[in-house]
Amino acid sequence: MLYLWIILLILLNVVWLMLVVFGLPGNWLIVISTCLFAWWRWEDGVFSIYTLTAIVVLAILGELFEFLGGVQGAKRAGASWRSSIAAVAGAVAGAIIGTFLIPVVFLGTVLGACLGAGFATWSLELSRSRKMGESVRCAVSAGLGELLGITAKITVGVIIWLMVAVAAFWP
Repeated sequence: MLYLWIILLILLNVVWLMLVVFGLPGNWLIVISTCLFAWWRWEDGVFSIYTLTAIVVLAILGELFEFLGGVQGAKRAGASWRSSIAAVAGAVAGAIIGTFLIPVVFLGTVLGACLGAGFATWSLELSRSRKMGESVRCAVSAGLGELLGITAKITVGVIIWLMVAVAAFWP
């Protein structure tokens, strides 16, 4: 019966992993589900405290990668600190809008986040009386940074899922 519960946990974690693609906290749902399972079945010794600690640390890193992606992209191109922070807000708004305006699974959300980060950076840089070329360069860099951040967070989510799946069956 234990193996049935483990398989159900792994399948649930696949669902949570898919949520990461839409900018939702799927990595944290994987961590929470796994920790609750470990607490519930602690006497079976399915997950060690080291595995649970590792997936929490990885989830934190995934969030940092996503958050810092657009910020670092904009800063690297010379954007102001305010524009870099606006890239984060623009990415969130763009992801929401893109999900509904571009009804292609994953593509609308990611494209919306990247365009939102770029647009927010571009508009703030223009408001600071920067030249159009410099503002566009900052916007493109913010959008690409956001794409890298999203990709890193999804990659971390896959690593977390794999760690849980392997640890569940590891003797």
